[in-house]
Amino acid sequence: MAARISTSSRTARRALIALTLVGAIGASTVGSSSAQVNVQAGAQGSDGWRGITRKSVEIDLGGGWVSKGELSLPSSARKKVPLVVLLHGSGHQDMNETLPGVEVFVPIAQTANREGFAVLRFNKRGVTGLGPTLTDDQSQLNPPHIYEQVLADAATAIRFAAARPEVDPTRIYLLGHSEGTQTAANLSADPSAANIPKPAGVIGMGVVGSDIRTLLTYQLFGKYLAQLHQEFDLDGDGSLTRTEISNGLHGQPADLVAYYREVLLAGDEINPGTDTDHDGTLSIDTEVSRVVRIKSRIDDYPDVEGLSEWNQRWAVDFGRFPNVTQDLPKFDGPTLLLNGENDVQSPARAAHAAEAALEKAGHRDHELITYPGVGHYMNIASKFTGGPGPLAPIVLKDIGRWLGAHR
Repeated sequence: MAARISTSSRTARRALIALTLVGAIGASTVGSSSAQVNVQAGAQGSDGWRGITRKSVEIDLGGGWVSKGELSLPSSARKKVPLVVLLHGSGHQDMNETLPGVEVFVPIAQTANREGFAVLRFNKRGVTGLGPTLTDDQSQLNPPHIYEQVLADAATAIRFAAARPEVDPTRIYLLGHSEGTQTAANLSADPSAANIPKPAGVIGMGVVGSDIRTLLTYQLFGKYLAQLHQEFDLDGDGSLTRTEISNGLHGQPADLVAYYREVLLAGDEINPGTDTDHDGTLSIDTEVSRVVRIKSRIDDYPDVEGLSEWNQRWAVDFGRFPNVTQDLPKFDGPTLLLNGENDVQSPARAAHAAEAALEKAGHRDHELITYPGVGHYMNIASKFTGGPGPLAPIVLKDIGRWLGAHR
């Protein structure tokens, strides 16, 4: 698997071979920073923490919530070190961004630690522990402005980190995943408004380079048409026969089979409700598109298919803020954008748009790497059906390489 790299003309180009959801922040801030520290031994054996000191911390995010987290750093550090703050994807995420079968942030933290950086990981508001486990306090889980609170909490965490005696406050880097890419862009675009030090650099994984309504339109509507074209319509004529549908369903997850059977078939025959011209085949871009669009309810946004009331409120609030393509060009520091080419939540095309905006703004140090065969969680994944999994080694290698070059 080859990693596809785009860089500015001033950034060294190199060939790499792979072994792997939104302006300005107001001047007012929430909460203050305080810490309780518990130092754990650096040598942790084969679990990846060998040579790394881990310190439990508590960050007062304000509004009656104290977030538990961890500051990790090289055990050999004898002076202030640069720091990476990890910014989560959407939802109630713990400090490790724990997803089924994987802790996304753990190997990233270990990679940065081995490059000489401290790393701050912290639970989002309302999260009490790993899993994640959540509080029963609905006021913390459901603030009035969900994403605006995420931004304010991230800024508080950054200020907390900047005040740590182990950290060089002039060398604080932001690394965001999914929603966190926009958080990093929003904060770095105007750090003084957020009352944080200017970041020394920004890394984004699964780049939110388009507005949330556009991304949800693709997730709930466009990706189905894309899959039907790419994986079902093998003769490329734009229409599906009963045989093409039957063959295409083989090997698909059960929930996707049920979805497609409802839209495309009536028993084992072509669905007459979808086949509006009654020719015995289904035109993907007219007949199927009409049914899938209605089914998605995207035209009733934010009341779309499968989106809870909480997620609807989040999407509306997220959409009040500029996306990465709009805000990151306002930051003149070094940037690294990473995106899987099999990402159907934040498609790679949106990352290319963000990269083009940086180029247009005259950025001197920016780099985009897209990875064939890699999904939204930076893991090896099939394009339309892949879920979370261990991060691809090449992604960690690229993060480590970039951090080492910008230390």
